[in-house]
Amino acid sequence: MRLFVSVDLGGLGKEIDRLQAPLAELSGLRLTDSADAHVTMKFLGDGDHDLDALSDAIDAAIDEADVGAFEATFDRVGAFPSTAYIRVVWLGVGRGAEPLTALHRRLEAETTALGYDAESHEFTPHVTLARMEHAAAKADVQAFLREDPPEVGPVHIDELRLKESTLTGDGPTYRTVARFGL
Repeated sequence: MRLFVSVDLGGLGKEIDRLQAPLAELSGLRLTDSADAHVTMKFLGDGDHDLDALSDAIDAAIDEADVGAFEATFDRVGAFPSTAYIRVVWLGVGRGAEPLTALHRRLEAETTALGYDAESHEFTPHVTLARMEHAAAKADVQAFLREDPPEVGPVHIDELRLKESTLTGDGPTYRTVARFGL
């Protein structure tokens, strides 16, 4: 079972569709499905998971982060690993980044205590807009990244979800395994 912890943003689907529109016809980009929009808080990987222990760890992380429900907006675009070498095009969190980062820090501590791998990079709360499969339209994507995007949201965030991801030829499919209120 391939699992991750997320904040789901399906309610922003139409706004994300509008933001993705300039990318839709570019060669070498695979857009993500806006209906599945989410911020990945912690990728847990593939394997046999002790769901009870994992649920306890997520509950503990939420308690320790003590952020409660909050509003978030998305107001910048970027690329991983860089604008020179683009693999992922993303929409970044503006307002609401602090509570997401606090939740991530606590999730990281609780899940690594269970034996999950620590993240190898700094946490950047974001929604993946597209994945770049080849660089034919790199200049167009770089131009998109230089534009000031419209603010997306706000969205009310009141839960984390433990999600299962199944990789298919048409992209990943997701199933919510458990919900955890903030």
